[in-house]
Amino acid sequence: MTFKKTIAVAGAFATAFAVFASSASAQTAPAAAAAAPAPIRHGAAVPGVCFYNFDRALASSDVGKAVAARINVIAKEVEVELTNDEKALSTDIQGFDRARATMTQDATEQRASQLTIRRNALARKLDLRQRELQATRGKALDRIEQEMSPVVIATYQARGCSVLLTGAVVTGNPQMDITDQVVTGLNAKIKTLAFNRERLDAPAAAPAAPVAAAAAPKPKP
Repeated sequence: MTFKKTIAVAGAFATAFAVFASSASAQTAPAAAAAAPAPIRHGAAVPGVCFYNFDRALASSDVGKAVAARINVIAKEVEVELTNDEKALSTDIQGFDRARATMTQDATEQRASQLTIRRNALARKLDLRQRELQATRGKALDRIEQEMSPVVIATYQARGCSVLLTGAVVTGNPQMDITDQVVTGLNAKIKTLAFNRERLDAPAAAPAAPVAAAAAPKPKP
């Protein structure tokens, strides 16, 4: 009975969040390291057409790096929490296995039931923490995107673009790429974000007390 394999998922968030890179880029990294690609000869820049890469802007910006570092810390905290819980449960299970030969049937069944409840609770906590990490990352990315959007628009207008392409662009003439200008503008606007782990197990806020109806005026005698 172990949760080490599933708990390791929480640790994986630290790496995944710190990179903020597309899976396609990660998959091609080993091939790129093995042999540098031949230089690409671009055609002439198309007037009015611009493009930018959100993932690269995110990974290169000050706020993107700060958010990645913060999520890395949160993910490590979750990993430690779950690992400690799993170790405590494993220790108690091992103690139960050693003592069960001398326990009565009722005591054995009661203790086994308690351990099963704890095991199921730990599995639920693991699922909860994973969803909280996903929610934390999603909320941070939404905030960065909100901050970045006006910068993209301002850069688009300053460059006199008529068409803006985003992540669908595989490659293109660098003269049409506004990603670096977007990063510069974003760095001037915001450096970091302060946030904690999203809590999805927080109790719902109590409904507001109903306002007492005003007493009807008494008729005058």
